[in-house]
Amino acid sequence: MTWDYSETSSVNATLPVGLYTATDSHTIRFHQLQRGTSDRVRNRRVNERTGEEVGLSDIVKGYDAGGEYVLVEPKELDEIAPGRSQTLEMAGFVDLDEVEPIFFDKTYYLGPRGKEYEKVYSLLEQALSRTGKAGIATFVMRQHEYLVAVKAEDGLLTLHTLHWADEIRNPEDQIDGLPGKARGTAKEVRMAEQLIEALAMKWDPEQFHDTFQEKVAALIEAKKAGETVEKAEPAAEPTGAVDLMEALRASVERARSPKGDGGKATASGKAAAKKAPAKKRVRAKPKEDLGSLSKADLYKRAAAANVSGRSHMTRDDLVEALSSA
Repeated sequence: MTWDYSETSSVNATLPVGLYTATDSHTIRFHQLQRGTSDRVRNRRVNERTGEEVGLSDIVKGYDAGGEYVLVEPKELDEIAPGRSQTLEMAGFVDLDEVEPIFFDKTYYLGPRGKEYEKVYSLLEQALSRTGKAGIATFVMRQHEYLVAVKAEDGLLTLHTLHWADEIRNPEDQIDGLPGKARGTAKEVRMAEQLIEALAMKWDPEQFHDTFQEKVAALIEAKKAGETVEKAEPAAEPTGAVDLMEALRASVERARSPKGDGGKATASGKAAAKKAPAKKRVRAKPKEDLGSLSKADLYKRAAAANVSGRSHMTRDDLVEALSSA
């Protein structure tokens, strides 16, 4: 990483770093097959005139200049890349609050490339953390130039690719029927605020998981076993226009009501004074053999038990985690 303040001073500092992918996808991948067979369908690079397949090394880029192609070799794009694709050119530092969330795209971890750079890496991380600022830079990767923000997060540096300003669409050009001058009254706004406050919660990403991928995994396991799975309920129909205040008031009351009481009043008087019947002793069920379950079933149970890190676990890991839980 290089940042240069040559316009205002003679300072030029260099910090070699490695770029590491920060996120993973647990999307279930499917191959394409021809219906009624087990034959794979593959994408091929084919010469549209001869019908013959073309090797990757024989492919060049062509820009259509009105009936005539301008040919560009991949190495020519590398040769004109700013910084030759290896350097982050730091333009300066901005307050994080100034960068709107819509600009953020992908996240990468940055690590010092060698022990001799650990101190300067840590120094930059601490300075960014204490000032609440992010370094704004540009660099080229895989023949694309990126605008990025370098941030301090939990003791390490992270790099976030940003959208260019002209890539952000104007919502008024994209959305028909924006509210415009339709505004709620002060009383309606306050009622909506009360609903939000009643449903306030702490952000805990571990509470949420990809239920659709779980259902896809269950569908695959069911089809392997020749079984059927329950279909999801259809989406709810949009409701008609109702009195806004009444709808908000009802929502606030539901949000504030104690959970689990079912709206029932507490027993009182003689009925409450009756001696509760003795509890029957119930034999504990024999412990289930988790090893006999499929990975999809184990994952569903891990999700219900809120087992942390389940999306990265093997089948044996899931069995061990559920046994401990």
